[in-house]
Amino acid sequence: MQLKIMPKKKRLSAGRAPLMLFLCQMISALEVPLDPKLLEDLVQPPTITQQSPKDYIIDPRENIVIQCEAKGKPSPSFSWTRNGTHFDIDKDPLVTMKPGSGTLTINIMSEGKAETYEGVYQCTARNERGAAISNNIVIRPSRSPLWTKEKLEPIILRNGQSLVLPCRPPIGLPPPIIFWMDNSFQRLPQSERVSQGLNGDLYFSNVLPEDTREDYICYARFNHTQTIQQKQPISVKVISVDELNDTIAANLSDTEFYGAKSHRQRPPTFLTPDGNTSRKEELRGNVLSLECIAEGLPTPIIYWIKEDGTLPINRTFYRNFKKTLQIVQVTEADSGNYQCIAKNALGAIHHTISVTVKAAPYWIIAPQNLVLSPEEDGTLICRANGNPKPRISWLSNGVPIEIAPDDPSRKIDGDTIIFSKVQERSSAVYQCNASNEYGYLLANAFVNVLAEPPRILTSANTLYQVIANRPALLDCAFFGSPLPTIEWFKGAKGSALREDIYVLHENGTLEIPVAQKDSTGTYTCVARNKLGMAKNDVHLEIKDPTRIIKQPEYAVVQRGSTVSFECKVKHDHTLIPTVMWLKDHGELPNDGRFTVDKDHLVVADVNDDDGGTYTCVANTTLDNVSASAVLSVVDVPNPPFDLELTDQLDRSVQLSWTPGDDNNSPITKFIIEYEDAMHEPGLWHHQTEVPGTQTTAQLKLSPYVNYSFRVMAENNLGRSLPSEASEQYLTKAAEPDKNPTAVEGLGSEPDNLVITWKPLNGFESNGPGLQYKVSWRQKDGDDEWTSVVVANVSKYIVSGTPTFVPYLIKVQALNDAGFAPEPAAVMGHSGEDLPMVAPGNVRVNVVNSTLAEVHWDPVPLKSIRGHLQGYRIYYWKAQSSLTRNRRHIEKKILTFQGSKTHGMLPGLEPFSHYTLNVRVVNGKGEGPASPDKVFNTPEGVPSAPSSLKIVNPTLDSLTLEWEPPSHPNGILTEYTLKYQPINSTHELGPLVDLKIPANKTRWILKNLNFSTRYKFYFYAQTAAGSGIQITEEAITTVDEAGILPPDVGAGKVRSVYPGISKLTTAAAETSANISWEYEGPELVNFYVEYGVAGSKEEWRREIVNGSRSFFGLKGLMPGTAYKVRVGAEGDSGFVSSEDVFETGPAMASRQVDIATQGWFIGLMCAVALLILILLIVCFIRRNKGGKYPVKEKEDAHADPEIQPMKEDDGTFGEYSDAEDHKPLKKGSRTPSDRTVKKEDSDDSLVDYGEGVNGQFNEDGSFIGQYSGKKEKEPAEGNESSEAPSPVNAMNSFV
Repeated sequence: MQLKIMPKKKRLSAGRAPLMLFLCQMISALEVPLDPKLLEDLVQPPTITQQSPKDYIIDPRENIVIQCEAKGKPSPSFSWTRNGTHFDIDKDPLVTMKPGSGTLTINIMSEGKAETYEGVYQCTARNERGAAISNNIVIRPSRSPLWTKEKLEPIILRNGQSLVLPCRPPIGLPPPIIFWMDNSFQRLPQSERVSQGLNGDLYFSNVLPEDTREDYICYARFNHTQTIQQKQPISVKVISVDELNDTIAANLSDTEFYGAKSHRQRPPTFLTPDGNTSRKEELRGNVLSLECIAEGLPTPIIYWIKEDGTLPINRTFYRNFKKTLQIVQVTEADSGNYQCIAKNALGAIHHTISVTVKAAPYWIIAPQNLVLSPEEDGTLICRANGNPKPRISWLSNGVPIEIAPDDPSRKIDGDTIIFSKVQERSSAVYQCNASNEYGYLLANAFVNVLAEPPRILTSANTLYQVIANRPALLDCAFFGSPLPTIEWFKGAKGSALREDIYVLHENGTLEIPVAQKDSTGTYTCVARNKLGMAKNDVHLEIKDPTRIIKQPEYAVVQRGSTVSFECKVKHDHTLIPTVMWLKDHGELPNDGRFTVDKDHLVVADVNDDDGGTYTCVANTTLDNVSASAVLSVVDVPNPPFDLELTDQLDRSVQLSWTPGDDNNSPITKFIIEYEDAMHEPGLWHHQTEVPGTQTTAQLKLSPYVNYSFRVMAENNLGRSLPSEASEQYLTKAAEPDKNPTAVEGLGSEPDNLVITWKPLNGFESNGPGLQYKVSWRQKDGDDEWTSVVVANVSKYIVSGTPTFVPYLIKVQALNDAGFAPEPAAVMGHSGEDLPMVAPGNVRVNVVNSTLAEVHWDPVPLKSIRGHLQGYRIYYWKAQSSLTRNRRHIEKKILTFQGSKTHGMLPGLEPFSHYTLNVRVVNGKGEGPASPDKVFNTPEGVPSAPSSLKIVNPTLDSLTLEWEPPSHPNGILTEYTLKYQPINSTHELGPLVDLKIPANKTRWILKNLNFSTRYKFYFYAQTAAGSGIQITEEAITTVDEAGILPPDVGAGKVRSVYPGISKLTTAAAETSANISWEYEGPELVNFYVEYGVAGSKEEWRREIVNGSRSFFGLKGLMPGTAYKVRVGAEGDSGFVSSEDVFETGPAMASRQVDIATQGWFIGLMCAVALLILILLIVCFIRRNKGGKYPVKEKEDAHADPEIQPMKEDDGTFGEYSDAEDHKPLKKGSRTPSDRTVKKEDSDDSLVDYGEGVNGQFNEDGSFIGQYSGKKEKEPAEGNESSEAPSPVNAMNSFV
């Protein structure tokens, strides 16, 4: 029975104990493993391992070496035959055989000739198990004969004729390689017109005069002997028809010309092959080469087709300018008719080549060696194909099987030998020969009958390490004859493989498809046949897989920056990984910019070449993983290049360019700039922009400009550098397209007209000789235009004009090429003069105490003598005789634009005497003033009293002193004083209203409560109403007898300043003692609140029993920081400042009480002293008029009489200060001298003006400026010259 392990595999079934894994014996040959120790012990028939080629061409200048190597056990002996008979090498002293080998060396270099040893050689290798034979090796020496001497006549032919230069090299072995060169050993150029054929001839489809030369030389190179043979040079002369006729007349007849034909154009004809059809035969596997070369004028083009089929795409090639068709690895399917077509402008011709593909024998099934056990069966199969069909013959040990010794176990059936129940004597080497007329195949295959007990070839105790969840393959290479059965066990005690997770391959390998951690262990392989048993242990370890837990990420960076890729690897602790980085699947560049540390690859100063795919590869001895990321290097585009100007016209040109590299960021647009080298050299201007997909632009041009252009590309990262400038393009001159702009006519003097304009720049001039034609005439007259041509300037002055007359003006550009289009006329005026007349009929209407309305009649336009700018009012306040010598009169000015005839005067002071006049204004200046107009303002409300101070406080009285308002704005009628008490919770008590005569500046308030804070409101009054109030606070003195005043509004007795101070703590491990000092009314209930410091939890409260000033906290956590505070319950609720303490750490031993430590006592004394100082500072600030919440109510309600009342008890609402960080307004904060000064108002209409002029709308609303002009005039009156705030004045407008 034949035994051969096939690459099949069997899955082991579960439930067998122990699970035995068997290899079934199959009818196939047993393969002998290539194990050196096994091969040393096994008997084996000879096998030819190396031999010389069948057709062996030798160099006759060197020794002949015929190779024949074989192997076998025992080592084979060698013998040779030559031309079918035994070759006795011992009788030829020139022939030696290599020891242990059959290789022959024939020493012909010392003596002898290679031709003597020509013939057919065959080697036989033999031992006790059989004989193997080599191929028939045909020995032939190479030949490189010389060219035969010949006389070559010069070839003379007409221009356009065809020509074939023959080569006809000598016949050599092997055939030479042909090429054409000249005397300088330079290859002759070839083309569609001139080419070399497969036979070596040089073909000219038509000749040209440049083909004339005397050194057309054909060379034959014999590669085997490394020699080159040279043909005699051929001379070719190509002449014209006239030259040819002269030559004929002088020397020759027409018939003596070589290939004399007409030089006129002609359709193609074939130079090779001949006729319309031809035949070609080629062997299978060779290269099929078909050739067609045609002549004609013009030169024909060759095309190829296959009739009834297509040319094989991947095996078809065109050579020699498509004159040669090659099909490689030709097969029988390539047989058929191939057609070549030659075509030119005058016609076409075709030639059909019938191709037949024959085949030397080739194997279908070559016989294979058989290793059989006694009594087994087997077959040798030898199948070959070819065209024609090859004949199969068998030999046994080199002898035809028909005459070989008989073997009863052998039966021949055509191409198959069948063996039945073989014995050891059946061992032999069989040869199969397949031959036809094109060649033969010879194959050796031995039959080796062996009887061997099992052997396990895998090394004992081999350790296999496998990554978890991957297949584990445990080898058990074995050999035996008959073929052994294989069993696998797991564990030292041979535990059964009970799970269906194992696969046994027929080569003995055990496969665990998915190895897990519990697959670790020792596995035993057992091999058995009838001659014995063998076993082997192997060990399996399962490792954790290597993983990349942090992969590199895709990156887009700009050129010149730095990029970092991260790659973190996790692996089995028993494996040592190596991490390497690749770029585009190759090594990183050898560049210092690339740095690799444990987990990172850093690329500094990134450039374009750094873009690509970066791969992190982690390798261990068992596995490898990788992760990749792409780096895209982006940057602004490279500059465009190859700028070209086309379609150059007078007013346009087309610019084209080639974009530079976009550096991985698409170009969004191109910016085109131009330089005018004639007028503004070196200065580039924007011309236009085009989309990034466009590489041409049609540019509009101006005349007489020497243009250069450059292009910049822009992408999302920015703009490229400019391209190189294009060639310069000078446009032709033309008349100007436009006239100057901004034409104006204004007089600088009463008798002139100054005409100005914005001149054209050089780019706009359109030509040389730029000038301007200036024209003018009076608008309202019938005068003709007066014109003058001036140089390239921007101003012209017309003198002798009447004052302020309208003119029509034109300025036209012209140059050497002509005039610009006719310009439009613009209107201007000659120079202005001061107005001659003052406004008349000035009237004043006093609206209120701070506002007056002024009316006047307009000035006639002719008297204005210029552009009317408006009317200007000068007004000032009369001053008293007491201040007249000390102060100048301050005149104020308001300007009303246009032709308005009335205006409002705001910001007047009440109860004042004013004077005003009105003047008209033009572009030259002011006209004369109107007669002064006098008016008085009525009374207004007074300002706040200048100061208020409270002196001489007693138990029940306070003395108020004040100074009158700085601006009474009328006659004071009386003062109003309002006051109310403020309790300890900042609530307001009843309000008392008191009227005081206007002539008083001091007042004593009596019957007040002792030790009580009062709030005072004080203001003056005139007949117009109440003025601005001033506020102040003060406190009556404390009763030394300790008598408590009644509580405001509640009737309760309460301490003036209740409070908790000197809060101290003494902490232990889980408790703390809290103590404090209290000042205030008795019968107060205290509570202690505490919590963990820094937490957001609510305060925990403990009620203190009675009015004690200490408390003990218990149940605290050791080593914890606490916050604590003490408060009082009831309406008088107040809370001390917070304190923080920390409990002691938990300790087994008794701790020393911290309260007894000296440093702690000192610290507490310092804290208590600091708190006392803070309390004293707060007390002083409160006595000085500190901040109270009632301030908000004061600001919300200017009049304290309208403050809201609480509905429950009728008391006033809470008093709060909305500006905790600002001083009280209008003197509500008392300075250190107890005097309140009203701040002088610095408001003025000057703050709302624009220079010296103030503007108002027609309705009197303020639009202009207010200015103070001081003139040295006597002052009169005793009123203050300071105006009230313009804000108040605006509020009083009608």
